[in-house]
Amino acid sequence: IYSYEFVYYEHVLIFKDRKVRALPLSGHVGLDALPDQLVNKSLGQGFCFNLLCVGETGIGKSTLMNTLFSTDFENLESPHFEPRGKLRARTYGLRENGVQLKLTIVSTIGFGDQMNQQDSYQPIVDYVDAQFESFLQEELKIKRSLHNYHDSRVHVCLYFIAPSGHSLKSLDLVTMKKLDRKVNVIPVIAKSDTISRAELHSFKMKIMSELVSSGVQIYQFPTDDETVAGINGVMNGHLPFAVVGSTEAINVGNKLVRGRQYPWGVVQVENGSHCDFVKLREMLISVNMNDLREQTHARHYELYRRCRLQEMGFRDTEPNRKPASLHQTYTARRQEYLREFHGVEEEMKQMFVQKVKRTEAELKDAEEELQFRFERMKRLHQQEKKRLEEKRRILEEDMNSFNKMRAAVELLQAPSFSTAGKKDKDHKK
Repeated sequence: IYSYEFVYYEHVLIFKDRKVRALPLSGHVGLDALPDQLVNKSLGQGFCFNLLCVGETGIGKSTLMNTLFSTDFENLESPHFEPRGKLRARTYGLRENGVQLKLTIVSTIGFGDQMNQQDSYQPIVDYVDAQFESFLQEELKIKRSLHNYHDSRVHVCLYFIAPSGHSLKSLDLVTMKKLDRKVNVIPVIAKSDTISRAELHSFKMKIMSELVSSGVQIYQFPTDDETVAGINGVMNGHLPFAVVGSTEAINVGNKLVRGRQYPWGVVQVENGSHCDFVKLREMLISVNMNDLREQTHARHYELYRRCRLQEMGFRDTEPNRKPASLHQTYTARRQEYLREFHGVEEEMKQMFVQKVKRTEAELKDAEEELQFRFERMKRLHQQEKKRLEEKRRILEEDMNSFNKMRAAVELLQAPSFSTAGKKDKDHKK
């Protein structure tokens, strides 16, 4: 076994080749207890598993989850008239034979129910990326708490395909294509008891053919481990799984089984000749749950992390192929951001100065306009005042002339009134 070490001494790179020798032990040391320590620690901490269910409304996602984990999760009815698809996440604590599992089920709501289905996949992609980003931000913290951090990264996506018997919808192909580089995708044919066995076999072959021709990479059960290589290799040939979900207990031959009652008979959920539910449960939980978790971290999250760090300016090697220093990369990136910041700040200052000058010019023009209007109105007011005063003077002169004429008339009429009065008195007498 060889290990290699890079050592820096004042910008001088030294490559060391160290050979690790295997030594025999003369007595019991206790190394064989390490697996038991890991098992005990894992049992104490418990496990987490995050499952994403993607499918149309009413296709049986909630029923299959209840059947898969033999419990009744809270099921809220989803309408068919959502303006935009969204996701709902629920976390539950399960326990079986001393093993604790923190299970998070994320279900789509209103997926594919809109007339315009062009961006129906976007909320799902955004959710998966948001969980990766949350974990990355926790990793980049100075003071991290990953030991008690709730890992919400999606470990597997069960994509529910409608049992049409014809071919995949374009929405199914586009969505799975967008998700195959971000999450482990396992396609399942929902409500497979609605089509015949011959139609189901032909439908499976057509689905796999369309996935291959479209370049969709679904999750393949690993065959590199000898202990599970045989069963995983066989199960890869059964994809996509044709499943039936039911929590109803039906009496069949004096035995209670989970299934669906029809006039022509009973479809047993856990009968391998009726559907692939048992195969899905064994592959998903009993055999490959840990591999799904590892694939999520080592493949999908690492791809997201590498792209995000490259966006931030981090590199593994310098242009001269020397290992990149985190401090130098950070310093260079910081200086670049500072230059950009100063450039943007100076640009904003110039824009602010120009805007202030433009505003001042506009205010000055408005002030001059107001002053001009004020002077014009002032002149008009003075002219109107003079005109009214002239009219008032003329009116007063007319009134004085009228009063003088009335007084003169009254003086002329006074003797005639007195003579007429005397004549009236003499007449009466």
